[in-house]
Amino acid sequence: MPRKTYDLPLPDLDGTRAVVTGASDGMGLGMAAALAGAGAEVLMPVRNRTKGDAAAERIRSQVPGARVVLHDLDLSSLASVAELGGRLVAEGEPIHLLINNAGVMTPPERQVTTDGFELQLGTNHLGHFALTGHLLPLLRAGRGRVTSQVSIAARRGGMNWDDLGWERSYDGMAAYRQSKIACGLFGLELSRRSAAAGWGVTSNLSHPGVAPTSLLAARPEVGRSADTTSVKVIRWLSARGLVAGTVESARLPALLAATAGEDGGFYGPQWPGNAGGPPGPQQLWPPMRRDADAARLWEVSEELTGVRFA
Repeated sequence: MPRKTYDLPLPDLDGTRAVVTGASDGMGLGMAAALAGAGAEVLMPVRNRTKGDAAAERIRSQVPGARVVLHDLDLSSLASVAELGGRLVAEGEPIHLLINNAGVMTPPERQVTTDGFELQLGTNHLGHFALTGHLLPLLRAGRGRVTSQVSIAARRGGMNWDDLGWERSYDGMAAYRQSKIACGLFGLELSRRSAAAGWGVTSNLSHPGVAPTSLLAARPEVGRSADTTSVKVIRWLSARGLVAGTVESARLPALLAATAGEDGGFYGPQWPGNAGGPPGPQQLWPPMRRDADAARLWEVSEELTGVRFA
């Protein structure tokens, strides 16, 4: 059965500066290529420069004249995040779009970041929280839109407030779920705080549904030497157009949110169950409706990262 493809026309983005994390492969690479194709200058902060160079060349081969710029970034290191933030602020160019897309998922054993945080919370949430905070002056100058990528795993669960780092009893999926709920709570709280303080920054959420990306594939850097059974099943379903989406369709909700989404909105695939299909708006899942959790998480995140949104 041929896989269904979807088209998402983007507005003219000439004069727009966009930052996409996790753009060296998968959905992030597709997002960066689409934005470049619409005329945006795309900044691609990458952890692996070799992969980043290959991704940038791929975009340039697809989009003649594409403006893509590589920067070094390790989201699991607050020093690396601060270094990139300082470099871009020194350049002084406004940022109009920021897609916080990069992430890690379910290391078999508990791992920690350079700063000692549980790897998934530290990379998926705290790294992006710090990056957004460092870039806030540029986002304000560009009246920017921030899109935070959550996950279908965030439909249930919550914040493990008594043990945010999962030190006492590590559960990889529960820790991943928490990290993605945190991304959602942060994105919505950013929207509220920007409106209250007059920052002029809008913020919304997206999720890719279920697609055969590299998140559950073999990833030696997180201790996974072979593809998981889950990603093999997802690939099988995706190839047959059943339930799951594709890497190409999974990038579209974030692109919709970043270029045309409403402040505080939430966008994802529209098939029943939201695992695949064309992109569109959807209702917030219960764990991300807890405003008190969002405010508490903001304060905790400022304390842990040392980054304050002034």
